[in-house]
Amino acid sequence: MSTRMIIETKDLTQIYGMGDARVAALDGVSISVYEGEFVAIMGPSGSGKSTLMNILGCLSRPTSGEYFLDNEDVSDLDKIELAAIRNKKIGYIFQSYNLLSRTTALDNVVLPLQYDRETERTTEEREEMAVKVLEMVGLGDRMQHQPQELSGGQQQRVAIARALVNEPVLIMADEPTGNLDSKSGAEIMDLLHRLHSEGATIVMVTHDPEIATYTQRTIHLRDGKIDKVISNGKKAAK
Repeated sequence: MSTRMIIETKDLTQIYGMGDARVAALDGVSISVYEGEFVAIMGPSGSGKSTLMNILGCLSRPTSGEYFLDNEDVSDLDKIELAAIRNKKIGYIFQSYNLLSRTTALDNVVLPLQYDRETERTTEEREEMAVKVLEMVGLGDRMQHQPQELSGGQQQRVAIARALVNEPVLIMADEPTGNLDSKSGAEIMDLLHRLHSEGATIVMVTHDPEIATYTQRTIHLRDGKIDKVISNGKKAAK
């Protein structure tokens, strides 16, 4: 396993409300994820897994504690700075796909490249990058199709291609099979497993223990704390 640490959190807390209504959604969570790992986060409703996912995905900031993403302290960044980090370093896969309707698969995948203000690329270069990842996820013949013309599994493949196009250091998958039937869900997990075997670092939230077995280890949360960490016996990507 690589010694490069992609995620390191130290005593993360997230407090909602004040006074008697004060609730600790996260209460001192410290985790590490190394380059090339595939990790699942599980827990019952109210355990803090969605809150942790939002912080790890740079969608929100913790109340206290530290979060280092690829050795960069992102704990206190503002919304604009977090958005820039998110676009540069994180590929997000959502349960509901979050694709733009009446927009082709190709244009959906190109979108993150258009928001990248640091790298100058021509329209042709952006499209070439999008074509490459769409072919990688098996949608080379569906690039001009809009979401309503694609199955749920195909839409999630577009979402995965969109997450990959900026070559992020971290892929965040939030219930990636939650809206899919069992066959399509298995195909998506096989794709994520293949991406991991090729070196991708993936953190996935899931409620399904069977889906979690695709990963190397599962972090179980309860009441905002780490309850247990289970090794699933998978090998790290080389």
